[in-house]
Amino acid sequence: MSESFRKRGSGFTKSIFAAVLLLAPAALTRAGEQTLIDRELLFGNPEITGAQISPDGKYFAFIKPWKDTRNLWVKKTEEPFNSARLLTTETKRPIGAWLWSRDAKYIAYVKDHDGDENFNVYTVDPATATPAGADAPPSRDLTGLTGVRVQLISAPKNDPGVLYIGLNNRDKAWHDLYRLAISNGERTLIRTNMERISNWIFDLSGRLRLATRLANNGDQEVLRVDADGFTKVYSCSVFEECAPARFHRDAKRVYMKTNKGDADLLALVLFDPETGTVQPVESDPLKRVDFGSALFSEATGELVATSYQDERIRRYFIDHSVEADYKWLEAKLPGKEIALGSRTDDEQVWLVTASGDTEPGEVYLFDRKTRQLKTQYRIREKLPREALASMKAIRYASSDGLEIPAYLTLPKGTSGKGLPTLVVPHGGPWTRDGWGYNPLAQFFANRGYAVLMPNFRGSTGYGKNFLNAGNGEWGRKMQDDVTWGVKYLVAEGITDPKRVAIMGGSYGGYSALAGITLTPDLYRAAVDVSGPSNLMTLLNAIPPYWEAQRRIMYTRMADPETTEGKAWLKDRSPLNDAGKIKTPVLVVQGARDPRVNRAEAEQIVIALRERGLPVEYLLAPDEGHGFARPVNNMAMFMAAEKFLAAHLGGRYQEGGATEVIQRLKEITVDPKTVILSKNPGQSAGSNLAQPQERR
Repeated sequence: MSESFRKRGSGFTKSIFAAVLLLAPAALTRAGEQTLIDRELLFGNPEITGAQISPDGKYFAFIKPWKDTRNLWVKKTEEPFNSARLLTTETKRPIGAWLWSRDAKYIAYVKDHDGDENFNVYTVDPATATPAGADAPPSRDLTGLTGVRVQLISAPKNDPGVLYIGLNNRDKAWHDLYRLAISNGERTLIRTNMERISNWIFDLSGRLRLATRLANNGDQEVLRVDADGFTKVYSCSVFEECAPARFHRDAKRVYMKTNKGDADLLALVLFDPETGTVQPVESDPLKRVDFGSALFSEATGELVATSYQDERIRRYFIDHSVEADYKWLEAKLPGKEIALGSRTDDEQVWLVTASGDTEPGEVYLFDRKTRQLKTQYRIREKLPREALASMKAIRYASSDGLEIPAYLTLPKGTSGKGLPTLVVPHGGPWTRDGWGYNPLAQFFANRGYAVLMPNFRGSTGYGKNFLNAGNGEWGRKMQDDVTWGVKYLVAEGITDPKRVAIMGGSYGGYSALAGITLTPDLYRAAVDVSGPSNLMTLLNAIPPYWEAQRRIMYTRMADPETTEGKAWLKDRSPLNDAGKIKTPVLVVQGARDPRVNRAEAEQIVIALRERGLPVEYLLAPDEGHGFARPVNNMAMFMAAEKFLAAHLGGRYQEGGATEVIQRLKEITVDPKTVILSKNPGQSAGSNLAQPQERR
């Protein structure tokens, strides 16, 4: 999904647990003298979330459950929430990414089928009356394609009734560029993609100006779009980054993030595609982390603020009026992380979220003229904030002395010593964890575990040297960075070395499997959620629409088309070292996962079963790469907390909602019955986060 859509809409996350963790009602139960937080409060449906104010400021749309599924609702801005109207009627999978059209006439959203990631674009008119006998006004499928992945690229301000989209219906590997009319779904072909284009960039007046392409060797190229073709105007190597972000208001230069050449950290620059001139704008004043993100005025096109994700978010302001408003908000909401959401076109009304490690989010409307701050809702209203644990940033040395940044959450009300510990490597692997409210960390800290979330080498945000230090290090130094985190906690007296477990999703699932093969005596239990067990079959499953990323994956991992690459992949695959495993394993998989197909789970379950090792298996037939349905999430965490309690002695919640107990029975598979699916490695996708999707 394009950067422009991610900024305006809800966005998709890059890690498997993004889908699992964005997913709140139930009561508190007690175990002994400590309070257990009901898992439904953390992983069930939130009462209200994901709000956006319309560009004209008249309407307020948000996500709220309907028939236990998250759907879109709308109300007039001044109306109470109980006056809101239902706009969509999904009953299987929740509404994810969505946005207002620029003229506030429509809401557009994307939807796939049971997690297959073949997205279509839908629209609904909030002003349309609900027909008699219906629950909501009709939604229209604007693209109506099967087996095709629609990309949302741009919502031009100058043409508010239009979306620019990419379609791979002609060639599964490459997306052609289309203009899509929101009112009737009419599509107009703009460019046939015969040049391996991975992204298209429009200027502020809606003119197509630039494109990006990955060369056969993995180099990233920025192309000027000419009437009769393309001209390469900038490039960087496979181990660097250069990504146009947004055109300057002068329509000549483009803001771009780059670390080309001797630079380690990503910086923001202004680049002129006609002259090739590069003008520095900003890099981290503290020289610690990559350039993060830029906030622009939609009214003037000017850059107003920048941010950096260090141990916590740091912000710097260019526009002094925005800075004054932000400082005022910080004074009114002390101790909170202030995030600016959607804004009205005149930028006088902001949607503001105040959050923190023990606060999922308080949402306000802020009128800049009157300095009025009106409470809208609290995310997960019933979640007891007083029971949540703080998260702190730590650093420790890995096997070769490289400093590893990480986040540690300790159980509230304990001495913080001699604790059972859960290590949670993030997915990707080319992404990172950050400070803030994290349901998984809160869930297991509440169950009595110290929760360690390491940003191992290969994680993004810490400069290209740190990122590139992970090249070729799957199952080696990347795993050392996780292992040495455990050693650090043991040395500090925080962790009981006899009670350590590892749990992860996607790459984190791979890391869990690698951990119990490389260091079989370190962990007492492991939970693998959609993790690849066989790297050869994983890379054979790269989907056609990720063709542009294939060379980067091969370069950062290994090339399966070479003898050396095949040997590397075989050597780093946990499946081939299954005989070393001593640890009980819980394997969790979505049957329709297009990134890490079910064969990856089946292979390791069969291997463990045949060796007589304890293995449990959950397979959700209606999920893809990460569980989106709350009932599946709660069933998974019900199984995981009981599994970890059995092997580490932590606490767990007995029972739960009837439908969750029933769902766990339905998705639990007897390992004795597992057989390998046909054509393992031939799914639609891979678990790898696309390298350009850095945040």
